[in-house]
Amino acid sequence: MAATYSDALLADGPLLFVSGQLPQAPDGSVAGTVTGQTRQIFRNMEAVLARHGADLTHLVKLTYYLRHITDLDEFRPALVSCLPGDLRPAGTLVEVNGLVNPRFLVEIDAVACLPRR
Repeated sequence: MAATYSDALLADGPLLFVSGQLPQAPDGSVAGTVTGQTRQIFRNMEAVLARHGADLTHLVKLTYYLRHITDLDEFRPALVSCLPGDLRPAGTLVEVNGLVNPRFLVEIDAVACLPRR
């Protein structure tokens, strides 16, 4: 499997720091799988980025918080399916004891490099 992250990226533009995105849909629903939650997180992140004139291709750093490290084999392919093309932001993965809601299995925060205006 190809790496899901880059060792380092050089950013040249204003940086946008995106708070941790949760796997909750606008209607309040939460998928029961790591795959479904990861996909919802990226839909939520796309909306945040769009409000700032950016999209997923502008991501330079992601931090992944997994409730269970044993979910890593399910998380990796879900992550790759959410990232456009061959984009592989720098990344850090952390196993956490819990998230704000016990139904949440994943949370992701991000740094994006915005286009220069």
